[in-house]
Formats: sequence, structure tokens, C-alpha cells
Amino acid sequence: MALELPTGGYLVGLGTDIVDVERIRRVMERQGDRFLKRVYTEEERDYCFGMKHPHKHLAARFAAKEAVAKAFTTGIGAQLGWTSVSVYNGPRGEPYVRLDRKGNELLREVGAFRVWVSLSHTEALAQAVAVLLRD
Repeated sequence: MALELPTGGYLVGLGTDIVDVERIRRVMERQGDRFLKRVYTEEERDYCFGMKHPHKHLAARFAAKEAVAKAFTTGIGAQLGWTSVSVYNGPRGEPYVRLDRKGNELLREVGAFRVWVSLSHTEALAQAVAVLLRD
């Protein structure tokens, strides 16, 4: 079976972010559920806490949310909240972005139709790159 990638589009926005994994672990220890529920969707929490080292996966998703917000040029705030961006995995483990109502409104406003994201992490750092595409 041949591997088929989705068709592309025109680049509308680009964002990247890098996060210290230890920083996320420390915030989790200090703030616990308050932090987790404010920043991550239930789907993201379930996935990350199913992994051996959840803080690495949480850090990568934190970076993804920041990268998407940078691609929109809004940052996290009134137009795009922390849980407006949810990262989930496709059938090959590839990351996808799901936007809530606010995120989808912003996507339409900038004339884009898709958000692509790429995640990486080591023991110490997590990184994400996000792009907004239009037809």
C-alpha cells in the first residue's frame, strides 16, 4: 500500500515553540489538576497520562498550542484559549490539531482551512512547529 499524504495549500501562518520539559513537570507538581484542566483537553490528558513519561508529551502539546497561537499571530488569550487547540494522534501516531469553536472562527477569519503541526521531544526539551494553510 502506497503512503499518501494530504494535498497541501498556500502557507498562511507559521509558528514554532520550544518548552523545557522539567518546567512542565514542576508546574504539574505545584498546580496539579488546576493547571492540567486549564491548559489541556480531556483527550490530551488521557493520551499523555497513558504514556510512561506524561510530562514529555504534555510539554510537546504545550509547545504545539503556543506554536499554533503564534501561527495565528494572536498568542493565547481572548481570541484563542489554551483548550481551543487540542493535539491528537492519527492512525500512524502522527499529530493532528482539533480546534474548538473559537479556533475554527479564527481559522476562517485568516482564510485558512487546515492546521498542520509537528512535535518532537527529548528528555529535556519539547518542540512544535505549526502551519496554517489555505487552498
